[in-house]
Order: sequence, then C-alpha cells, then structure tokens
Amino acid sequence: MTTHAPQAAQAVTLPTTLDEAVAALAATPAAVPVAGGTDLMAAVNSGQLRPAALVGLGRISEIRGWQYQDGHALLGAGLTHARMGRPDFAALIPALAAAARAAGPPHIRNAGTLGGNIASAAPTGDALPVLAALEATLIIAGAGGARREVPVSHLLAGMEMLRGGELIGYVRVPLLHAPQVFLKATGRTGPGRALASVALVLDPARRGVRCAVGAIAPMPLRPLEAEQWVSQLIDWDNDRALVPEALNAFGEYVAAACIPDPAPEPDGSVPPLPPAVLHLRRSVAALARRALGRALS
Repeated sequence: MTTHAPQAAQAVTLPTTLDEAVAALAATPAAVPVAGGTDLMAAVNSGQLRPAALVGLGRISEIRGWQYQDGHALLGAGLTHARMGRPDFAALIPALAAAARAAGPPHIRNAGTLGGNIASAAPTGDALPVLAALEATLIIAGAGGARREVPVSHLLAGMEMLRGGELIGYVRVPLLHAPQVFLKATGRTGPGRALASVALVLDPARRGVRCAVGAIAPMPLRPLEAEQWVSQLIDWDNDRALVPEALNAFGEYVAAACIPDPAPEPDGSVPPLPPAVLHLRRSVAALARRALGRALS
C-alpha cells in the first residue's frame, strides 16, 4: 500500500458497489482503498504515504449495514464505530459495540470503519480482540465477483493475506446469545489508545469461554489453556456459578500465558520481569478477571 511517487494522489475513483471497487483496484494496481481514512490520512499527513490514486469506499451502501444469516450476523466492512456503538447493535454483539464506543473521540468513531480496523491491523485496534474471541471470519471480494472466506485470526497472524485487488467486504460473526465483555486499560482517562485490552465471550452451547488479549502483541492472543481450564470449573447448569478464587486464578493464568516469565539463565535462575512488563502483566490479569466476573454475573 505504499508508493515512491512524491506527489499527492492524482486520481480518485468513487465506486458504488463492491465489485466496482474491486475492478477499480484491478485497473489501477497502485491505487489505495480508503473508507474512513483515520489511519490513511495520518500516514499521508506525516509524509509516510503518497498514494498515486485512491479508491473511495464511502458510497458503497451494501457494506454499511448488517443482516442475519444462518445464526450469524453479516457485518458490512463499511460499518463505522459510531454505528456499531448504538443500542440496537449492542443488543446484537455487545462486546463489539463496547469496543466501538471505546475506539477514540467522536470524530474518529464517526469516520473509522470495521473493515479499516481489520485491514490496518494495528495492535491497538479495539475491534480485533473481540473478533478473535468471537472467532469471526472475513468475506473477501475479488475480481469477477469472486468471494472467499478467511478467519480473522488467520489474516491478523499473516497466515493468509489479502491478494492484489481484493477488498474486505463483510465480517461474519456468530450470534452466541450469551454475555460478552470488552475491557481495556489506557494511559489516560476517556477513550484512548489501549495499553492492554481483553475481550471475553461465553459460549453456553459448547460450554466454553473464549478470551482474547489485545494491544500487548502484534496480534490478539488467545490463552487457550486458560479458556479450557476455567470452562471446566463453571457450573453451566446452575446459573454459571464459579467460586471467587477461580476468578483470580483465571486472571493470573491468562496474564502468564500472554506475558510469560523470562527464560531461565544458564545457572537455572529466572530473572525478574522488568517493572513495566510486570505492570502490564498485572493489568492483563485484572482485565481478564473483571471480564469473566462481569460475564458470569
């Protein structure tokens, strides 16, 4: 998505359908797609990016809403954070709505989009741990009306990448009809960039807990062993009861899995974590403990 051209964009295309946008990218391989532009314009203004052409996605109405499909919600990639933060969306996917409301100040939430959050793949993207915990998948549009489906986690981990001329069209999210929580720690009061975040969802049908930790690594981390351990302790038949001690243990389990102890020295001793890393580990533990407590309350 970069070009060595020193000048600003020379052409702007404004398609009205997803297939038209894909065709525009195919016709101009150096073009850069832009939706809300919250990340793109920051790169342009700082001189890091000088796109030769732009393909604007703001007029594609088909990706700005959502629909129900076989027990899933099919979310358009053009959904803004502000739209996802509204009560009707929050009733559908509470954790994603909470992440959208925490995504930043109003002007960022009004412009930034779900697809942009995924495509930019910034470690601090608030939607990313929620999508990882929900095990969401992407529907990617390609040339000639082609569509392929890719797990969000695969794209974020670099296991599968967007090919030339492809665009994220939709995000498919399972509707679990169970408590979901998103929490994050920031360096200041109010909406801001996450230092650490935790998304946690309950899956009563499979009697499972799914958790993802964001902002502390290049991609969201899933502490799978901690998920399996605490899932076996929850009394799924009796108001999802869990002893308080297990909440604390779960938080520590998640934090240790995501921020492990340093490797032992040759003499067998284990060096302590640096103070900043230890503080981050404690923050993750607190977020995971609180998230599970709220989901079970």
